[in-house]
This record gives sequence, structure tokens and C-alpha cells, in this order.
Amino acid sequence: MKRKASLSRKTKETQIDCSLNLDGAGNYRVSTGLNFFNHMLELFSKHSLIDLDLKSKGDLHVDDHHTVEDVAIVIGKCIDKALGDKSGINRYGTAFVPMDESLARCVIDLSGRGHCVFHADFSRPKVSDLSTEMVEHFFRSMAENLKANIHVELLYGKNNHHRAEAIFKSFALALREAISFNPRIMGVQSTKGNL
Repeated sequence: MKRKASLSRKTKETQIDCSLNLDGAGNYRVSTGLNFFNHMLELFSKHSLIDLDLKSKGDLHVDDHHTVEDVAIVIGKCIDKALGDKSGINRYGTAFVPMDESLARCVIDLSGRGHCVFHADFSRPKVSDLSTEMVEHFFRSMAENLKANIHVELLYGKNNHHRAEAIFKSFALALREAISFNPRIMGVQSTKGNL
């Protein structure tokens, strides 16, 4: 079974084209117009082992909000589509990731229900060209469109670049575990019979 999906989304604010392969090798081509956001999405791809081809053109003359939000919407919907009925996958994933002095934890449940709990703060409004408030908004939009519970916590850290990087890497590793197949799981990992 090939777990691949593609999606294009066009609004008056953004045009986003995305294709991904859940069973890839972490290869990526990412262009959002936001250099630091590109960096976060590239390391997400590399560490989740999800091949990601994403191109976004947005109203960056306004600010970064629409681009970050809509990219999260499209990636979330693509992953959800590629997962199909979720038969045989772990469903849950947990990861702790250090980035020098920073440590982040992410816990995921591909439950079919979108909910995000985000406990992290930043000491300045931007890292390069990305508003730090948009890190939380990215994960809230991702949870809603991936239909997953995503709990993110920055346990500690000083450097804002490191804080963001630890968060995105922990998400990547937790998702990698959640979407992985387990040969002992027959059907869907739920007493309800579907996710």
C-alpha cells in the first residue's frame, strides 16, 4: 500500500501545492517565502522520514499568519488522506528532543479528533522572518486538520531558535512513531473499530 497524497489549496491569501509520502526517506523540497519556516519544515521532513514537496505563495506583504496557517492546514489534510483508514499503525507517538540547552516533548494520538495543547513560550517576537506566536498556531492548525491530539511542551530552553527546533523535531519523531506499522496490530488500534 502506497501512503501518498497530494493537495492544492488556493484562497485569496495563499496558493499552496503539497505532495508527500509517509513511507519516504525524509527528502524535501520546501518553499514558503519564509526562510526560518522553510528550515522548520525541512527538519520536520528529515526527522519524520516523510518525503515532502511543498510550495506556497502567500500574502507575506501583510504578515506571515496566512502562510503558516494554510501550510499547516494543507500538510495536515495530506497526512490524514495518506493514512487512509489507519489500519495497522501504532496510532500513538511520543518523543523528547534536545537541541543544545532546550528540551521539548511531543505526544500524538491519531484519534480522528483534532485537539492541541501547547505549552511553550519565546522571549522575542520573531526568529528570523517567522513570528514566534505562529509556532503555536501552526500546531493548532495541524491538529485540527490532521484530526489528531497533539500535545507540545517546551520543558526548558533559552535560545529561541533552539526552542523552535526542538519543538518541530519532537513533533516529527512522535509522528514518525504514530504512523509506523506494528505487525501485532490487526485492523485499527481502537475498540470502536475506526479512527
